[in-house]
Amino acid sequence: MIGKISGRIEYRTTDHVLIDVRGVGYLVYCSERTLAALPGAGQVAALYTDLLVREDVLQLFGFQTLVEKEWHRLLTSVQGVGAKASLAILGTLGPDGVSRAIALGDWNAVKAAKGVGPKIAQRVVLDLKDKAPSVMAMGGTMAQAQGESAADFDVIEPVSPASAPMTPPNASAQAEAMSALANLGYAPGDAAGAVAQAAGEQEGADTPTLIRAALKLLAPKG
Repeated sequence: MIGKISGRIEYRTTDHVLIDVRGVGYLVYCSERTLAALPGAGQVAALYTDLLVREDVLQLFGFQTLVEKEWHRLLTSVQGVGAKASLAILGTLGPDGVSRAIALGDWNAVKAAKGVGPKIAQRVVLDLKDKAPSVMAMGGTMAQAQGESAADFDVIEPVSPASAPMTPPNASAQAEAMSALANLGYAPGDAAGAVAQAAGEQEGADTPTLIRAALKLLAPKG
């Protein structure tokens, strides 16, 4: 299994990029959002990857963060959702948007992705709703989880800050808020939905702000 690619970008198209790793070129398919975030040809980039193995094809798919990769894995586990549809959803919403849409049961947001109809969008929300909290709690990148910078990995040359995987600004705050709510006895699904809604209404909010906003949303009405 190829889990990570680090190398020099040779060229890019509308749906994939060719990355040269020590003289070997890898075609890596990415969402529009991920492609737009990569540096230009000749520069160094690093992507987490997922390898699709079928009788007639071997395809690599690339992601900026482990959260994005995990959502791709879960999205493609839903009946009727292939790699193309998964990348369309991630490209339209981003991993944070996917987390929020599924946690809130907002299948209309999922339907906004190109080629995804209402039935598939509803199935995605229903099948993955219980899994949203664990993915939202992941946050960050492999390097951050290990307390390292992207440049600390042994690659062909250091990865520049512009090409390093980016982390959503309040991903860790959302994870911490959900953990706090879970400690207060709230169900993971309820906590995830409240935190997702709070994060959507207050972009970039810190952990205490998210916890307060989520508690207000979870408070009994009437």
